Amino acid sequence: MSRCECQVAIVGAGPAGLATAIRLRQLGVDDVLLIDREASAGGIPRHCGHSPFGMREFYRPLSGPAYVRRLARQATSLGVTLSLNTTVVEIAEGGRLTLSTPSGEQRLHARRVVLCTGNRETPRSARLVSGARPQGILTTGALQSMVYLKQRLPFRRPLVVGSELVSFSALLTCRHAGIRPVAMVEANERVTAFAWASLLPRLLGIPLLLNSSIASIAGKRRVESVEIEEASGQTRRIDCDGVLFTGRFVSESSLVRASHLQLDRRSGGPVVDQYGRCTDPHYYACGNLLHPVDTAGWCWSEGRRLAARLQADLNGALPAAGRVIEIDATSDAIRYFTPQRIVLPQHAGEIEPCEAAADLQLRFNGRCRGRLCLSGDQGTLTSRKLSARAETRQLLRLPMTRVADNQLLSLEWLPDQ
Repeated sequence: MSRCECQVAIVGAGPAGLATAIRLRQLGVDDVLLIDREASAGGIPRHCGHSPFGMREFYRPLSGPAYVRRLARQATSLGVTLSLNTTVVEIAEGGRLTLSTPSGEQRLHARRVVLCTGNRETPRSARLVSGARPQGILTTGALQSMVYLKQRLPFRRPLVVGSELVSFSALLTCRHAGIRPVAMVEANERVTAFAWASLLPRLLGIPLLLNSSIASIAGKRRVESVEIEEASGQTRRIDCDGVLFTGRFVSESSLVRASHLQLDRRSGGPVVDQYGRCTDPHYYACGNLLHPVDTAGWCWSEGRRLAARLQADLNGALPAAGRVIEIDATSDAIRYFTPQRIVLPQHAGEIEPCEAAADLQLRFNGRCRGRLCLSGDQGTLTSRKLSARAETRQLLRLPMTRVADNQLLSLEWLPDQ
């Protein structure tokens, strides 16, 4: 068993991890190690063969593979060490990691560790869809991996379940591969993504079935048909040769769940403060591990901001953990929010770095209209009136100058009557 050390170890080489590594090297941080279990860097965009990626990073539309190749080349040219085909099997206190590598087990000690393991779609098993277990049932990630990386077609006429942004990405993948979905099914009265996205299935000649859900799957060796249940209770059968489950992303937090780090029950990711620090200050978290699911560009921007905080930490300029103010949400309408805690400096008057998170980021469970309030011991600190849809990012400004006077912060949702 070999042992090694580094300044910063980043777990996950998707857009957030690549951006953090690149910015750290640009800021002069030496010995940055980027770890990924796959054979190539890039995360999910590696198998998204459509555009647009890279508008905010490179100011031009790129396909997913072209986008992450540019990021990976930039990282290696700056001296980031890439450790691919390497799985982190355990994280322990103080930045100690156990790795499984092609040459065997390895122990790594890093001054700081950044967790960028991303998210994953909810498969059929977790959606409790009954019926047979034939071949041809996939998630978007599995489909895109097969089409773009392995040049294989898992089906010809699938049913697409869901209407998030990734669902329309799946339609573009199907179009690229010559696959013609028989229908797109959404349980709600409107698509989850932006309203204009509903134009895509119509342009492609794919029926969009709203207020409908998949009840069961039939087939022996392969999928043969599905039973669709409408909101009225009526059912009908649709013949198809596959089922594509899209969206309902959850944090890829298996490492955190098995570790000493505190887990947030709402997001499924680790609890972090306004700097992105976990409950063990040797660990940070970034990207879709914290907020499933955001675009590659958003995660890239977040990684760059986190790198500045990490540099301040390594140089001793980040305030050490002092008094902790927890944030609690009182409404079940709020799906999750991040950060979940505010850590104040140990010494009064200590200057906060400008790179601390200035906003709460949150999502709602469904469509709602009302007022979002952040309250403390002395009443409301800040509020915002908004109309929100499921799976759309919302931001609420953190009034840091007023936070310090409180013991507990409460995030409240007051719906319109």
